[in-house]
Amino acid sequence: MNWDQIENNWLVFKGKLRHNWVKLTDEDITRINGRREELVARLQERYGFAKAEAEREVGAWIRSQRHAA
Repeated sequence: MNWDQIENNWLVFKGKLRHNWVKLTDEDITRINGRREELVARLQERYGFAKAEAEREVGAWIRSQRHAA
């Protein structure tokens, strides 16, 4: 699983994303719209993560999607 697959199937993955990070709002999900950098920025804003920590969170989530698929 890579980010391109998530971006291309955004409608499927946005619910999974919201389930993983419950502090993300509907507006956040709309603004992210499949863009990894926007997800990182939103995680920083909502959770107070440093950029590197947010990147690690996203990477772990992508890996978990690979195992779930």
